[in-house]
Amino acid sequence: MRARFQADADLDGRVIRGLLRAAPGVDIRTANDAGLAGLEDSEVLQIAADAGRILVSQDRRTMPVHFKRFVAGAQSPGVILLREAIPISTAIEELALIWSASQAAEWIDRLIWIPL
Repeated sequence: MRARFQADADLDGRVIRGLLRAAPGVDIRTANDAGLAGLEDSEVLQIAADAGRILVSQDRRTMPVHFKRFVAGAQSPGVILLREAIPISTAIEELALIWSASQAAEWIDRLIWIPL
């Protein structure tokens, strides 16, 4: 099964829009659609896990710590963090590549940074 994404509330909307243009079949749920605004990282991770979606975030400061705590007691579909100052086009290209060239099971309990 292909990866499905969950955008965090802090993810730049240009990444989502560009990804949908670059890979029209990609399954990415917005933070608004998932009701993530104002939630704690642990709650966001749980919502993404319950939906079987890899969380895509730009929360480099706190998300890695919360992810580590989360996977200590539960399974996560994974987290993709965008590095600081990553060009929007690079984020779009790498997310499209992850979606098209891998399976969801490859990302379970993994936290990766892009660019790779």
